[in-house]
Amino acid sequence: MCFSVSNLLCAARQWTNVVKPFMSLCFPGCELSSKVPFYTFQGDEEEDLEHFLELRTVCLGEGAKEETNVVEVTAMNHQGKTISVPIANLHISCLPMVSLGEFELKAPVTIRLKAGTGPVSVSGLHLIASQVEDSDASDEDDDDDEEEEEEITPIKPAKKKQKM
Repeated sequence: MCFSVSNLLCAARQWTNVVKPFMSLCFPGCELSSKVPFYTFQGDEEEDLEHFLELRTVCLGEGAKEETNVVEVTAMNHQGKTISVPIANLHISCLPMVSLGEFELKAPVTIRLKAGTGPVSVSGLHLIASQVEDSDASDEDDDDDEEEEEEITPIKPAKKKQKM
């Protein structure tokens, strides 16, 4: 069942200088609790595809206690180092849900309930990008640069008024 509810590291599209076409699949979401405190999103092991997890919402589930629930994400940053960052600090009485927008992370991603007992539901999308060869992408980038240069009009310096 998919949830219809709709910068930690680096946005997934900034991992390379290439704009890639994305195909989105349903990410069924996960529920974190004291019994199941983490979930790891891997993606499939295919050579020419990159997998991303776009997190959308983090919310407390039914039966959540009057306590603070901290959700943390562990993934690689743009330098290839694995880092952990808290993405939500939820409390039933003041902040039961956080909308993350389009928070994209490159697989593998681990979502962990760092504090609290939950339940905490996490929803999002599974994005798949096909790898584009750099030569094709650089040609497209060059064409875009030329078009941008044609559209820009040169700025002329202001004329100085002469004193009489």
